[in-house]
Amino acid sequence: MSEMIEIRWHGRGGQGAVTAAKILAEAALGEGRHIQAFPEYGAERRGAPVKSFTRISDETIHIHSPIHTPRAVAVLDSTLLDAVDVTEGLPEDGVLVVNTLDEPADVRKKLGLEGRRVFTVDATQISIDCLGKPIPNAPMIGAIMKATEILPIEGVIRGFKHKFSDKLRPEMIEGNVKAIQRAYEEVKAE
Repeated sequence: MSEMIEIRWHGRGGQGAVTAAKILAEAALGEGRHIQAFPEYGAERRGAPVKSFTRISDETIHIHSPIHTPRAVAVLDSTLLDAVDVTEGLPEDGVLVVNTLDEPADVRKKLGLEGRRVFTVDATQISIDCLGKPIPNAPMIGAIMKATEILPIEGVIRGFKHKFSDKLRPEMIEGNVKAIQRAYEEVKAE
């Protein structure tokens, strides 16, 4: 039996955590994998904490519950580190990727983490540079791909272009692709 990969996304309403979970899932589908992507909303308003989930497997997925022990956690807003236990259920060999200016060692110290691999990337600045907007979801997809290597970055980019080819202007697609690639290259690891 193949391993199922589960990712939990933490963000605030309007940052694209739900969209990121779906984009990654659809990219995995394009690579022939089975997928699930779904949100868990709280106060359903811009700025409120939001969780979303992605499951990827080589086999049919039969469970339909929130992810409690993710292989990886992506945090789109570092202020959530003080508000939510983003590492809840993250195993010792899990991966934490945080959108922050801080170094991975600083995040580890702040959270008092033992084990786990910690990655950081300035996804907000990358988004501003590439898209003119502080929406960190596309760069965080690139960072999580580098941190986990669960899909080839080319497949993620291909999936993104396919999903948005009829929804976004070409320059927005290329800006997002540039943001994904840049974060993939710039993410820092400890």
